[in-house]
Amino acid sequence: MDDLTSIRRSLRFLVMIALFVTAYFAKDLILPILLGFLLALTLSPVSRGLHRLGVPHVVSAFLLVLSTSAVIFAILAGTAGTVALWSDEIPRMGNEIQQKLRGMSDAVENVRDATAEVEKISGEKDDPQEVVVKQPSLMDSAFDTVATVGATLAVTLVLAIFLLSSGELFYLKLVQAFPTLSGKKRALTTVYNVERRVSRYLLTITIINAALGLCVGIYLTLLGVTNGAVWGVAAFLLNFLPYLGGFIGSVLVGAFAIVQFDNLGYALLAPLGYQILTGVEGNLITPYLVGRRLAMNTVAVFLTVVFWGWLWGLAGALVAVPFLVVFKVICENFEPLHTVGMFLSGEDTAETIKEERRAHDAASRGS
Repeated sequence: MDDLTSIRRSLRFLVMIALFVTAYFAKDLILPILLGFLLALTLSPVSRGLHRLGVPHVVSAFLLVLSTSAVIFAILAGTAGTVALWSDEIPRMGNEIQQKLRGMSDAVENVRDATAEVEKISGEKDDPQEVVVKQPSLMDSAFDTVATVGATLAVTLVLAIFLLSSGELFYLKLVQAFPTLSGKKRALTTVYNVERRVSRYLLTITIINAALGLCVGIYLTLLGVTNGAVWGVAAFLLNFLPYLGGFIGSVLVGAFAIVQFDNLGYALLAPLGYQILTGVEGNLITPYLVGRRLAMNTVAVFLTVVFWGWLWGLAGALVAVPFLVVFKVICENFEPLHTVGMFLSGEDTAETIKEERRAHDAASRGS
C-alpha cells in the first residue's frame, strides 16, 4: 500500500511538471483561450441581466464584446503614437538622465572603469575572437509583436462571443459530465461561485484602476508632465500587476520627469505623487471595495505573480491574480482542496469561509 501511495504521489508530481512545461511552450495557444474565458466570466452577469430584460444572448454577447473591443482599440490608437515616439527617444533620454544624475553615480562609474580594465587585461591575455550576432531589425520586431498581439486579441474576443452567446449551455454541459447528483450540484455551485467572484473582482479592479489612471493623468498634467493622459492610461494598465505595477510606473514617470524638468527636486514630485496615489488605492480603496470575502494571502499572491511572470512574461503576471481567484474558489468548494483554499485566503476570511461552508452543508442536508 505504501508503495502504491508513493507511486501515485510521484505520478501527480510528474503530471504537474508536464502541465507547466506544456503551458510554457504552448503560451501562444493557451493565453488567448484563458483570456477569452476570463472575459466571458467578467461579462456573463451583465449578459444575464440583459437577458432578463428581453435581450437575446447572441445580441448581448455582440454588444458587450464590441464595446470592450472599442475601448481596447481606442486605448491602443490613443497611445501607440506616443509610445512609438518614446521608443525612439529612449537612448537620448538615457544620456540626459546620466548627465543630470552624474553627481550621484560616481561610485558606479568607478566600478565600471575597474571592470573595463579587468576585461581589457583579460582580452589581451586570451585574445578572443569577437563574434557579432546579427539582431532582427526594429521593423521586424515591431511587426511580429503587432501580429502576436492582434492574433491574441482576435481569439480572445471571438471565444468570448461564443461563450456569452451560448448562455447557460456551457454550464449545463459541464454539469452533465459529473455522474452523481451531488457531484452535479457541487459543480454547478462551483461554476456560479467562480463566475460571481471573478466577475466581481475584475469589474471592481477595472473601475478602481480606471479611477487611478484618471487621477494620475490629472496630477501629472497639472504638474506639467507632457502626455499626462498617456501616463494615466499606463497607470491604469500597470495597476493590474499587483505590487510591481505601481513601482514600475513610478520609476518610468520619474525617469521621464527628470529628462523634462531641469530642477531635480521638482521632477521627483512626479514619481512621489504617483506612489502616493497608488499607495492610497492599494491600502485603502481596493481592500474596502473588493471586500474581505475576496481577500487573499499576500504571500501567495506575490509568489503567483512572480511564477506566472517568469513563465509567460508580462501577460502571465497580469492574469496571475484572476487565475488565483478561480483556483481559490474551486478549492473552497471541493472537500479534498479545502486546506489549500484556507491557505490562499486572507487572515480575516478563514472563519467566514467555515461559516459559509457549514451553512451550505446544512442547507444541502435539509433539501
